[in-house]
Amino acid sequence: MPTGDLETWSERLREVLEPPRRAFIPLPDTQVIERPGWLQLITPSLRQGGLNEVAYSALDEKEADAVIDETLEVYRRLGLRFRWSVGPDSRPADLAERLERRGLRRSETLGMIRGTAEAPASPEGDVTVEQVDERTVEEYSRTMVEGWEMDDPAPLLAFNRLVLADPNDRHRLFLARYRGSPAGTAGLVAFERSVYLLGGVVLPAFRERGLYRALVTARLRYAAGRGIPFATSHARASTSAPLLERLGFETLCRFPMFSND
Repeated sequence: MPTGDLETWSERLREVLEPPRRAFIPLPDTQVIERPGWLQLITPSLRQGGLNEVAYSALDEKEADAVIDETLEVYRRLGLRFRWSVGPDSRPADLAERLERRGLRRSETLGMIRGTAEAPASPEGDVTVEQVDERTVEEYSRTMVEGWEMDDPAPLLAFNRLVLADPNDRHRLFLARYRGSPAGTAGLVAFERSVYLLGGVVLPAFRERGLYRALVTARLRYAAGRGIPFATSHARASTSAPLLERLGFETLCRFPMFSND
């Protein structure tokens, strides 16, 4: 993998871990709770997930249990689906075990990176990928809701419109089609040295036709065309990580992600 301006393994690891924590656009009701060793988002309007997470937690061992219980109670009281990322820089060392004892569901996440040059070939013919704009954001949102098995498209549509209108212009949304039918979605957030790939999903009826590969390729080419040398992802070990490995991504770390669903 080309090293570009991330010359050491530790620099690449920081790029995998730290910029993605800032890959959010707050909604009007989003609470961003930030202090040394802590970054948390609470968004009551997105009850089924998104903008509800503990993105970073480095807690004092003696205070950890109280902070965990208080945090879980907030999400429980508001009836929100949330996630808690336990990256390799989280503390205390047994944070994952403490969360697991409280009944949260654990999944494994891989922190991955690759250069954006020489993107893999994209399927031709039946598969197309386009950037989303105001004309297609409703179609994109409906496809995303179906792919992630959510109930109500309205909050997600409002959020995606906010993404398109973001004055910082860091976010891009991509819609994949199979023979013209909407079939998959993905997004990216651009930083100085990397783009963070997120939200990739393909509808079950269209899987194994190269759409996921096409969505990755489109985002790598977008980044390369703007001189951004790297792409990162926090990929589920059981689903997207093996696909990304085949597309040239390198795994730098493995860490648990917890959720209440």
